[in-house]
Amino acid sequence: MKLMMDLVANHTSDEVAACLVLWGAWADYRAHTTQHEWFIQSRSAKDNPKRDWYVWRPGKQVDGKRLPPNNWKSVFQGSAWDYDERTGEYYLHLYVSKQPDLNWDNPAVRDAIWEVMRFWINRGCDGFRMDVINIISKTEGLPDAPVVDDSQYYQPASMYFANGPRVHEYIKQMHAEVLSHHDLITVGETPFTHDASQLAAYVLPQNKELNMVFHFELMDIDSPDYSPLVQKAWTLTEFRDVIRRWQQYKRDEGYWNAVFIENHDHARSVSRFGNDSEEWRSMSAKMLCILEVTQTGTLYVYQGQELGLKNFPRTWGIEEYKDVATQNYYALVKAQRQEAEGKDDVDMSDLLDHFQQKARDHARTPMQASSCSSYTPTIHYHWDSSPNGGFTTGTPWMRLNDDYVEWNAAAQLGNPHSVHAFWKHAIEVRKQHDVLVYGDFKLKLPDHPQVFVYTRALGDSEAIVLMNFSVSVVEVDPAEVGSLEGYRLILGNYGADRTEGSGELILRGYEGRVYIK
Repeated sequence: MKLMMDLVANHTSDEVAACLVLWGAWADYRAHTTQHEWFIQSRSAKDNPKRDWYVWRPGKQVDGKRLPPNNWKSVFQGSAWDYDERTGEYYLHLYVSKQPDLNWDNPAVRDAIWEVMRFWINRGCDGFRMDVINIISKTEGLPDAPVVDDSQYYQPASMYFANGPRVHEYIKQMHAEVLSHHDLITVGETPFTHDASQLAAYVLPQNKELNMVFHFELMDIDSPDYSPLVQKAWTLTEFRDVIRRWQQYKRDEGYWNAVFIENHDHARSVSRFGNDSEEWRSMSAKMLCILEVTQTGTLYVYQGQELGLKNFPRTWGIEEYKDVATQNYYALVKAQRQEAEGKDDVDMSDLLDHFQQKARDHARTPMQASSCSSYTPTIHYHWDSSPNGGFTTGTPWMRLNDDYVEWNAAAQLGNPHSVHAFWKHAIEVRKQHDVLVYGDFKLKLPDHPQVFVYTRALGDSEAIVLMNFSVSVVEVDPAEVGSLEGYRLILGNYGADRTEGSGELILRGYEGRVYIK
């Protein structure tokens, strides 16, 4: 087993001892938090040697009112600046106020980051997932963002902090100083970016930066521009097109994908892209597994995805949502409605409908593990049906999903028909057939409203992947996807059983198949 560390180098945390959270010791965490030493020094005085390790600016006066240095909005609402009474200046935090942004333009900061990386490499770390690495360089002068939402003073400003003017200079330096001296895997998180050429600049081998990036074009497909917490209808045509473009993108130049459909910042994939009803949950989770294991790139599976875990129910109130992004957006919309309607009691049910589909909280519930208290996991996970799902005997930071009694690791580990068993088998199939990892990708039936079909070809090997993204039975003309003569079924979520007849391919609800020859 290899270990990839999560490197958060855009900002430091104003609170540490987060390892206590991982073990469910929330009370201990709250009692032992402290500020990062770098930030303590930086905010202590304007002449402190670490003052310039963070982004400090004086405020401005407008009509006799003190305002932040610019109108940038935090990713989590409100101003991206906090005022420090001690020194009379503002510090930048693109995320929450307890995550002040580091000033990467300062060479001393970069050197300190290299030392952090070397520390973990020397302890046996095999690579890094680099948090929001594309925002480490801000536009010089930190100009005001254009007004796109006249209902607020603070405006989205990613055009001035994402993929900034010196970002590639800094990552190339990271590669030269640290990465090139070790056999490491690197993946950079690159939010606020869908442009292929911008993303490729981080990945193409000749640039000597990173192995791959997490971009979010597919993850953003069901979100409007103004909020990732609001659900937007998506079509299979849009979904297919995103995957097709990235599977085919600059392969001859060495572009490499990070393949994922779920992570800690997004709701559960079976609820978003499959069908999490009792009837179809398992089958659609397995179909999404087929989608993932048949793509070119490095495959990332998020905790619980291999169990088919789904979003928690709509019956949960706003008090059950703990994520700062959810809570702040709820408060913003509620305040806007109260002002518009002139009353405190406003209807927020539509927003809770959206949260039930899109909130990050769904991926952050404690993991469920087994159905008996005698089950003893070696690490904490969505373990069982005992209190807190076997995750902890303490008080977890948030409630477990109500379905943990039935949907947990222990219940699936001994079940050969479980989502977990299917994932294990599917990964074995992927490892046995290079065509699924390295083969050329060709889309079939690009306009079909229900079926996603593509072929893979590598040398003498060919594969055909078919998936039905609906509950309805669908008949597919083999002439439209290519003859199956000489092919054998190597993976299917209905098992070896398949329905074929009268010259037709018949795909049942959420059925997925992989043929190879």
